[in-house]
This record gives sequence, structure tokens and C-alpha cells, in this order.
Amino acid sequence: MALQINKDHQRFRKIVKGKIRSDLRKFLSRGELLGREGKRTISIPVPGIDTPHFRYGDNDDSGVGSGDGKPGDAVDGEGGLGPGGTQEGNHILEVEVSLDELADILGEELQLPKIEPKGKHRITSERDRYSGIRQSGPESLRHFRRTFRRALRRQIMSGIYNPDDPRIIFERRDKVFRSWKNVLSPQSNAVIIYMMDVSGSMGDEQKELVRLEAFWIDAWLRRNYQGIESRYIVHDVRASEVDRETFFRIREDGGTRISSAFRLARDLIDRHYAPSEWNIYLFHFSDGDNSSESDSRECCTMLHENLLPSLNMFGYCQVASAYGSGNFINVLHEHLSDDEGVITSRVNTKDDIYDSIKIFFSPGR
Repeated sequence: MALQINKDHQRFRKIVKGKIRSDLRKFLSRGELLGREGKRTISIPVPGIDTPHFRYGDNDDSGVGSGDGKPGDAVDGEGGLGPGGTQEGNHILEVEVSLDELADILGEELQLPKIEPKGKHRITSERDRYSGIRQSGPESLRHFRRTFRRALRRQIMSGIYNPDDPRIIFERRDKVFRSWKNVLSPQSNAVIIYMMDVSGSMGDEQKELVRLEAFWIDAWLRRNYQGIESRYIVHDVRASEVDRETFFRIREDGGTRISSAFRLARDLIDRHYAPSEWNIYLFHFSDGDNSSESDSRECCTMLHENLLPSLNMFGYCQVASAYGSGNFINVLHEHLSDDEGVITSRVNTKDDIYDSIKIFFSPGR
């Protein structure tokens, strides 16, 4: 019975994952997922799926509801409050899915290749590896399947097994336990530096697009690296480093000088993240408005000479704004179009996040 239940549960999980895959573009734009960040599992609503349940057959006997009434007859003489609905309701089931599962589905559906870590440095950590079976140990490590088979074999051989009453009673000699040993596990070291324009032209709608995009960037990179750090930079005409919560909530009302953020990112890398030891990802989010063409050209110079040699990739995501000029992405294309380390995307609505993620990580950097 337990094995059958496990098979049914696995089948149900496959159905859920299939539903998520078919609606992946919609799931990528769900803002309510963001409130679950930091948790290993999140609850997501999946419409059109029923939980496994018993289904009863038709009842041919007379009973409640039988009689001479015809379809359409009122329940009472007054006709009640009117006819009830005749259509089934939409079933929306909330299922628990781990972020790793979501990241795997994202990678499979978008056909993202596995990222190959760059750099010589690896963090080495200890972890327990279950490597064998032994006769003693704590009950929490008891190997149920092997214990069950040993007990069943013993009862059959001793002639006390009764197929009509198939009870299996464990004895001490039947029990076996998992054994483990400490192993050294190499972990890739990576840092993501997020930069965002918080000037007056970046409103709440633009920040929501940035937040959704950053959520899925985080999910995919964390699936590929065991050790990862995140740093956050905001800028208008000046740049400063902030914590994660401030990054997504702050709003300024000044002008824009993008080079200030690039300069701060360069200083962070120089002080803390040697390229030989770290896989470095730099993402910038903006509406493309900048204080001057000369500042935009200065950004390209800094990227080419100071930043790109240290980076796995530089990703620039331009979000649509009614107030921004949207020209910075054109300057990047003009000056850095031949550099494979620069990847750009445009996100006008939440539906564009799907294509943006695919653009950023299809090369598998």
C-alpha cells in the first residue's frame, strides 16, 4: 500500500510540474511569489488540478432526490431565488514546490544549458554522505525497505508467514541502518551585483518588473552555484550600496548618472572579489535615461576596460517607462556589440520576463 501511495504521489507531482511548464510564462510574472523569497519551498496556485480523492460509483437505488419532478421544476411553489449555476467551478489547488524544482523547470523549458563555473577558487565544505549499511544505529537512520525484506525473508524461512494475515513484525536482528562518512564537497564561488536606477523616471511599475526579473535570476544562478553572494547598488546621480529590502523599495526623485553605479561596482569587485577566485555576474536595470551621451560613453569605456575582463557576464535589462529616453541600450549596442560578455534585453511588461531570462542565460555563462 505504501509503495502504491508513493507511486500515486510521484504521478501527481509529475502532473503538477507539467501544468507549471505549460503555464511557465504566466508563473514567471506572478508577483505573489516574491513574498516567499528566502524559503526553500513556496506555495503556488495551480488551476485545473484536483487533489487525489475517492470517486464513488453511481447509485441506482432510490433515495434522496428521487420522485416525479422534472428538470427545471422549482424546489418549492414560490420558485425560490432563481436558478442556480449549472457550470462547475474552477478548481485552484495550492501546491508546495521547492525553488530548486522551479529553477529546474525554468532551465528545462527555456532550454538553458548548465552553467560552467569560471575561476580556480572553490569553497570546500564538509558534508555527510550516506555510503553503506550497518547493523546498528539510530532509528532515524533505519533503512526501512531492507529491514522489511529481511524480516519478511526470516518469517518465510521459519514458516510463520501467513499470506492471509500478512503482518510483518520486526525483530532486532532484522534492522539495518544507513552509515555515513564525512566528505569534502567543492563549491563554486559566485557573486551577483545588482544595480538599479532609482531616479524619478523609475516608478513602482518599473520596480516591480525589476524585482520579478531579479527573483528568477537569483533562482537560476543559485541552482547552479553552491556558494553565492548578492550585493545591491542603487543610483540616481550618485550611487550607494544598500541591503536587499531597500533595493526594491527605495525611490528617489533626482536625475540619472549611470557611470556612478559602474564606478561603485568596479570598486566592490576590486576590494572583495578577485576574478581568479569568483564567478562575477553584474546586472543593471534602468529605463535607459541618462544625464548625457558623454556619461553613457564613459560607461561603455569602463565596461570594456575595467569590468568585462573580470565578469562572467554583464546583463543590462531596460524596462519601459513613459518618462525615460530609453537610449542607453542603443549606446551599448553601438559601442559594445562585438563583446560577447554584454547581453541586453528589453522588458516592457511582465510577459517579457520569460524571454529576457532566456536571452540572459542561453549562452550558459
